[in-house]
Amino acid sequence: MTKSKRIAAIDWMRGFVMILMVVDHVSMAYNAQHNSSDSAALYVTGSPLPDLEFFTRWISHLCAPVFVFLAGTALAISVERKVSRGVDSWQIDKDILLRGAFIALLDPTIISLFSGRMTIQVLYAIGVAMMCMALFRRFSSTVLILCALAWIGLGEMLTAMVWPPQDNIESIIAALLVSTYATSTMVIKYPLLPWLAMMILGWVFGRYLLSYKDGDTKIGPITLLLTLGVSALLAFAFIRYNNGYGNMFLYREDTSWQHWLHVSKYPPSAAFTFLELGIMSVIMAMMIWVERLIGDRPDGVLLVFGQTAMMFYLVHRLILEGTATHAGQRHFADLDTTFLISIVMLVLLYPFCLWYRSYKAKHAHSIWLRYL
Repeated sequence: MTKSKRIAAIDWMRGFVMILMVVDHVSMAYNAQHNSSDSAALYVTGSPLPDLEFFTRWISHLCAPVFVFLAGTALAISVERKVSRGVDSWQIDKDILLRGAFIALLDPTIISLFSGRMTIQVLYAIGVAMMCMALFRRFSSTVLILCALAWIGLGEMLTAMVWPPQDNIESIIAALLVSTYATSTMVIKYPLLPWLAMMILGWVFGRYLLSYKDGDTKIGPITLLLTLGVSALLAFAFIRYNNGYGNMFLYREDTSWQHWLHVSKYPPSAAFTFLELGIMSVIMAMMIWVERLIGDRPDGVLLVFGQTAMMFYLVHRLILEGTATHAGQRHFADLDTTFLISIVMLVLLYPFCLWYRSYKAKHAHSIWLRYL
């Protein structure tokens, strides 16, 4: 059994959703039957939700919340350690702002180039939310939790003021903050404020992990995650059962399992947020328990993917979008082919990510590699 300075379960969780992400992105690029009706702006009432197509898309909903939440967790651990060492406050803020800006700019530049249209998605949300943490890091954990829960609980009211989205400049601004926007030349699916709320919660969790390590709290991470996870899933069930406020205008049409899980990702509803963060918390609690039994397994697939998440994301996304957009491969396949291509891509990505992790470790002082 080996020990790591990092919490392997956090990297495992990130690596697990990267695998799900590949399946979803392959489907988005190549699958002619890809289901993307997870927003009130896209879903047409009464549309069918085929079992396997729907589940393949739905399971990937876990990816972005985990990515954003754990980005907040990792950032908090890094920043709070710098604070404890007495690093200059402005230097910390500058590092946060530069890293956030770098990540956010990847969407309107390199991702958009390969996608063939202006694409403002998860990297924008992560990057700008990270930049906001230069301010929010100064708040207490209690205040941060209240801010995040206030948005999750009340954000639908603000979103309703600009819903449904329209093709005008006002809707672009609204989409960058709370809504969505889509034309043939631009798509905005990840508004800042709901994803910032998830990053804030991840930041508070990062603070908790440091506090637990220092012996300042007796509540263990497994107990905490299971408690929060079950509570979040109960909140999801309550909102979905009542089928009203909290569903971000995407309501159940019947009692089938598909419609229970057919929650709005674009923009994130309270039901979506509670469901995904609840599932994440339960899985991560299980992973922490497993880590205590078997250690971190330094070359394990989940750990390697989780520790190279940004490079993993860029490489597979650019390959898929580039071939789909510029090589005429958009929507040429079915779901079976989607799974086959996903397996092949994951097999090829593993040795690349293993090499990149080693290369990055040997060049630890490189500013650009720190961002990737």
